[in-house]
Amino acid sequence: MKRMVILHTDVPPNAGIDELDCLKQAESVSEAALALGYEPVMLPFAMDFNETIAKLRSLHPDVVFNLVETFAGRGSMIYFATALLDFLQIPYTGCRTDAMFLTSNKPLAKQMLQGAGIATPPWLTSEGIVIGHADTDTYIVKPSWEDASVGLDGGAVLQTTNREILLNTLQNRKQILGMDCFAEAYIDGREFNIALMAADGDVQILPAAEILFQNFPPGKLKFLDYRAKWVEDSFEYDNTIRSFDMGPHDAALVGSLRDTALAIWHLFGLRGYARIDFRIDQQGNPFVLEINANPCLSPDAGFAAALEQASIRYTDAIDKIIQSAIQS
Repeated sequence: MKRMVILHTDVPPNAGIDELDCLKQAESVSEAALALGYEPVMLPFAMDFNETIAKLRSLHPDVVFNLVETFAGRGSMIYFATALLDFLQIPYTGCRTDAMFLTSNKPLAKQMLQGAGIATPPWLTSEGIVIGHADTDTYIVKPSWEDASVGLDGGAVLQTTNREILLNTLQNRKQILGMDCFAEAYIDGREFNIALMAADGDVQILPAAEILFQNFPPGKLKFLDYRAKWVEDSFEYDNTIRSFDMGPHDAALVGSLRDTALAIWHLFGLRGYARIDFRIDQQGNPFVLEINANPCLSPDAGFAAALEQASIRYTDAIDKIIQSAIQS
């Protein structure tokens, strides 16, 4: 029996809901690996590199399934796991170190998108650099590195056109959250996700999903904040619904999103699986919000939902992801 190490975030006892979800992913991948004939071994990515290296070398895995989302509680160090696996020359699933670094650094990823002619919402960096022209006075202040809507709470929304106020807010949020932030112009419109997966040496684009914001009162911004993603029984969680019900009138838009997602896959050198998040403005223009090179694989998350919509068994998808790692 081949051995597969499932390398996951070292979740502390006081971890938030978003970090605990990594353990749920690890359990699901472990069950799929067992069904595929692997001996799955769970391994937390510990702060002590020597300890992690010693364990990996003693286990002699045929492949590592990389589920590390944070290191020392920070998304800014997500690429440490893949860098270590590169050093040990052990095959691993998902994106390589360069792609993991580029996509997890959101302002840097936005610069690359803009340079490639792919639209992304205008933004302001903490250094005061304005990129793009914003036709709005509404901004969302986002952590530069974190995923899973970390840091997106009531204090993340700012309505102003004053550059100094924006810069001061970025500094204040940095002090509160303990991480660098940037201000991104809010795109009032629809939100879509496109998931992609390596398959037999090619890329398979999974069905597009739309996030529906239902029953939102006037004045409440429609975006996926932390409560919408993680806090069950909250208004935001109960009223943001994933839908795959696209009508004929959406065919051209979905086709454009699929083309853009594929272009991003190649631009950033993505591998294994990924998800691209979009906002569509009132004129129908798409903007890339985020490139997730390590999207959630929990059975109730968006990637698994897209697999089900495409009639792909979860275990078969895990197999394709593993084969992509082994064959690379």
